[in-house]
Amino acid sequence: MKLINGEYMIELNGIKHWVKIEGIENNTVPLIIIHGGPGGNHYTFERTAGPLLSKTRTIVYYEQRGCGRTHKPTSDDDYTIELLIEDFKELKRWLGVEKVDLLGHSFGGELALEFSYAFPKEINKIILSGPSLMRSEIQKMVQIAGFFSVGNFELRKNISEFLQNYFSLEDIYEKVWNFVDTETVDSFLFENKRIAHKNRQLWKESKLINTGLMMRCIQNSCNGSPLESRIKYIKQKALIIAGVYDRNTGLPISTLIHKELPNSQLILFEKSAHFPDLEETDKFVNVILEFLDNRRFNEGSPFLLN
Repeated sequence: MKLINGEYMIELNGIKHWVKIEGIENNTVPLIIIHGGPGGNHYTFERTAGPLLSKTRTIVYYEQRGCGRTHKPTSDDDYTIELLIEDFKELKRWLGVEKVDLLGHSFGGELALEFSYAFPKEINKIILSGPSLMRSEIQKMVQIAGFFSVGNFELRKNISEFLQNYFSLEDIYEKVWNFVDTETVDSFLFENKRIAHKNRQLWKESKLINTGLMMRCIQNSCNGSPLESRIKYIKQKALIIAGVYDRNTGLPISTLIHKELPNSQLILFEKSAHFPDLEETDKFVNVILEFLDNRRFNEGSPFLLN
């Protein structure tokens, strides 16, 4: 199709997907935004960093199957990485463009790597913000440690008891997430309480709910070689953005990906946790635009942005 700004409901592999296009007048390689979760949506990004990016870039939002404003599959078996890759393939075919750039946040960063691995000739540049590695044990350890660092005495006491009772890592991870309250989750995800409150308001305003179903289904359906064993084969230029206070996916995950991803640069945001796009919005946007415009790229050691 000829790209036209606006919102669409398009059918990809039998499921109607919500898609939004902005900034066509900029005539750039489309930057596809990939949300996290699993099970998240684009509502907040549309109202914060997104409009700033679309001032100079062509932006394509799409919400994954069963997420946000996109319809749900009929079966829980239809939430898999393989099907998400097929959906992306159909989306790109619908867009009718030769190449695209990718910006993925959290689980969306993981998907961006999967898409780049699956379609190496069709992906131009990759941007990963707080990327996850869902199948890695290190991510669970990072999150447990993160909750311990921001939790109250009762939470820290419970985590210590879980560890002393020799529960498995998976059991401790599940118990911790079942124990924490909203205030603790906000402290876990954000360094700035004001921004955490703003984010919570936008979540409520959207009326879009992440039930956790997609997360559970994907975790249970994982097969084949883990992503971390395939990252070294992804050759596109890549920018990795990580908040130094990220307690969700954390610096260990971003550092691991940076180490394995051949043509990558890691930039650390010193005032951010898991959402640099919200806690340091202007810097987040500027760094991305510089990278896409070939004004910033330096492979090697992490670069602290202050």
